[in-house]
Amino acid sequence: MRVVVAPDKFKGSVTAHRAAAELATGITEARPDATVAVLPVADGGEGTLDAALEAGFERHDLTVTGPAGTPVRAAWGRRGDEAVVEMSLASGLAALPQRDGRPDLAPRTATSFGTGELIATALDAGCTRVVLGVGGSASTDGGAGMLSALGLRLLDDAGAPLSLGGGALARLHSVDASALHPRLRDTGFVLAADVDNPLLGARGAAAVFGPQKGASPDDVTELDAALAVFRDRLAEALGEPARTAADAPGAGAAGGVGYAALAVLGAERRAGIDVVLDLVGLDAAVVGADLLVTGEGSLDEQSLGGKTPLGVLQVGRRHGVPVVAVCGRTTLDAQTLREAGFAAVHELRALAPDPDTSMREAPRLLREVGHRIASQ
Repeated sequence: MRVVVAPDKFKGSVTAHRAAAELATGITEARPDATVAVLPVADGGEGTLDAALEAGFERHDLTVTGPAGTPVRAAWGRRGDEAVVEMSLASGLAALPQRDGRPDLAPRTATSFGTGELIATALDAGCTRVVLGVGGSASTDGGAGMLSALGLRLLDDAGAPLSLGGGALARLHSVDASALHPRLRDTGFVLAADVDNPLLGARGAAAVFGPQKGASPDDVTELDAALAVFRDRLAEALGEPARTAADAPGAGAAGGVGYAALAVLGAERRAGIDVVLDLVGLDAAVVGADLLVTGEGSLDEQSLGGKTPLGVLQVGRRHGVPVVAVCGRTTLDAQTLREAGFAAVHELRALAPDPDTSMREAPRLLREVGHRIASQ
């Protein structure tokens, strides 16, 4: 029996690496003759770097400017001339200072500068392809901070550099691109982003994602207007493509970092799960497998819209390998899951007396599910 185990994280409970390891342990305990390949994955947001490291990328730690402007410890991955940068590590909600055990949200002043510092380091190291995984960002600055770290100068009407954060963009008077990192022109970028929102308007970065980062209705209005100023000034400096990029699908991702990646870095946008599955080589790993196991904390409608379980399921289909899903819980009925194509679905909460127990004891329950999968 040859099994490939490729889950995402169970958020708030276990990492993708731990989930994969516990499932694999359960399978081999029940079937000592089984060969189990462990490939933790992610959907392009949080956990993307961990998935890359599991696939052979080398970790490089770096202190960068966090979303609140204070130093944070982050990392990026390298394999040959390819780099993986996970935005959440440098500029995510989890990188904000904590207050009463929660992130101290700063919707108007949070910056993506640290993400640009990670990219600049990868460029300085000679990388010519950069995968930028976005998700969980704390900022709504249109990627202005990221670009500033890469040499773009954003100036007010007195010729002074703007302060960091999306709110400051309302005072943007001119853009100087003459000092942009010289290696940008020779580097290919991939934007790993699932959302298709534009930069501005009712479906834009500020309106849709700003409230998750602490933005009030007034903040949303201010940030949307400031992002429009940023678009206009970039277009004046770089040409009309910088204006039309604001309407492209994915421009609104990660507080507008998607826009900066598309308009200035020339990035290609791809679904996050597809990018990660390519990085870890799942297609090659499932050749000749008898079973493919995936999962995440909540298996729901969003999962079927392009999250990890669906991406892994599609790989299984291509190779004629049955796919079993494991989740903390599912909101989908049995018929929907069958029609989606899963051979079986296992819920941790079905094995626990209450949701808190299923989350707290997820490692033990995942091993138990591994036993069940191997025994079927």
